Amino acid sequence: MGRSKDWLLAVAGGALLALMINYNSLLARHTTPMFASWVAHGLGAAAAFVLVGVYATVLRPAGAGAPAVRAKAPLWFYLGGIPGTLTVILAAITVNSSLSLSGTISFMLVGQVIFGIVSDHFGLFRTPQRKIVASDFLVALLVLTGSALIIYGRA
Repeated sequence: MGRSKDWLLAVAGGALLALMINYNSLLARHTTPMFASWVAHGLGAAAAFVLVGVYATVLRPAGAGAPAVRAKAPLWFYLGGIPGTLTVILAAITVNSSLSLSGTISFMLVGQVIFGIVSDHFGLFRTPQRKIVASDFLVALLVLTGSALIIYGRA
């Protein structure tokens, strides 16, 4: 199950991301992208708080002691919310344009694949370092081609 579980979780995460972007973009259409971002992250913080509480009181295995002491995380590890905020704002703008939801998600996927390949190659942000191979370019090209088909294939 190991790897397929990871794949299913990744697909579920992608679907939830698309759902989040759609909701935020609808809100941005009636307010502003900045306000929609504030609401998204405020509700996200509240949901995370509830999930932590549920895990600590209900889901945590019985008899589990205090969590092991871990090394203190560097401060820059906490900066993930900044690109998250920008993602919500940018997506709220583009979903409400002629790109719509599928076009926005397609281009976001292109950006993620390209950034992921570059990040892996240089080992940015402590990702495991992996050399770029020819098939990486093919993957990026196929994702870009698929995105173009989604956007221009509507006719």
